[in-house]
Amino acid sequence: MPVADPTLPVLDLRASSIDITRQLCDIESVSGNERGIADAIQAGLEGLTHLRVTRHGDAIVARTDLGRAHRVVIAGHIDTVPVNNNLPTRFETIDGLDYLRGRGTVDMKAGVAVQLKLAVELVAPAVDVTWIWYDNEEVASDLNGLGRLASASPELLAADFAILGEPSNSAVEGGCNGTMRAELRTFGVRAHSARAWVGHNAIHDAAPILAILAAYEPREVEVDGLVYREGLNAVGISGGVAGNVIPDECVVTVNYRFAPDRNAAEAERHLRDLFSRVDLTVVDVAEGARPGLDAPLAQDFLAAVGAEAKPKYGWTDVARFSALGIPAVNYGPGDPVKAHADDERVAVDQITECERGLRAWLSAS
Repeated sequence: MPVADPTLPVLDLRASSIDITRQLCDIESVSGNERGIADAIQAGLEGLTHLRVTRHGDAIVARTDLGRAHRVVIAGHIDTVPVNNNLPTRFETIDGLDYLRGRGTVDMKAGVAVQLKLAVELVAPAVDVTWIWYDNEEVASDLNGLGRLASASPELLAADFAILGEPSNSAVEGGCNGTMRAELRTFGVRAHSARAWVGHNAIHDAAPILAILAAYEPREVEVDGLVYREGLNAVGISGGVAGNVIPDECVVTVNYRFAPDRNAAEAERHLRDLFSRVDLTVVDVAEGARPGLDAPLAQDFLAAVGAEAKPKYGWTDVARFSALGIPAVNYGPGDPVKAHADDERVAVDQITECERGLRAWLSAS
């Protein structure tokens, strides 16, 4: 009989969802280093006869096959942004509320913990469920484990409805804004700074770009009953080659968060209209997702959870499901404001509330 490797992390998936959250968070899994946590999840699911488990890289897929009328995907990413003296986790009380503090508690291992507990315990859910825990969500889109699955094994994502466990304060957030990064370039002529009149300063020519950004008023747009707020901001600026040289190029990088009533082409056209006198290059874009809350399964989910849907301002992987024609929502414990923060922490009652809501829906006859 093979002997278990004592150096590998072990998960007790029969523990409370709060304890599972702590176990998951204490396995460091910064993007690109998910092998250990994926191994632990796979090992924790071994021997469960009601789930068919497959692995694709460091993504784990576990499916029920009960012949139900509907199938739902419930997914969460297992990677985090880099740790900054915020592991191991610890409990703390603030203003009378109990929290679990540490990297990944909000984004989004508390949501993954709830999903794992229910995947183990719900042997006969009311719908067939495809549980997916995937890697590399916090980095470049081309590395995203869910995107990799959609490309290599699209049949694994086939469903009538999808739930992504992104932090939403254990409320339901429908759809998401799209996101676009673009580089705006101005050009000049190099010269010695002692004779600046010989050259032309590209950084000075960036002033109109900054003025447009400072004066910009973001749209608030109602889409399928939810009001999304856009944003357009400079997120980087670079230029200059030396302290005594007039710069011949300046690059202002902007991030446009656009409401899901616009597609990527329309978002780009909006930026080009705003900055019509500037060289503009789109360097990264991800489409948004409409809420999809008119789907019958979404309505049943809202009723079971007992929540009023809100818009998701940030981009999430619900957009990948939307692109496949699958209505999807965000539903997970944790305040999105604390995602990626050094004092990242989740209220423990939100973990239990998320478990209650999801269990109620999956158990409904």
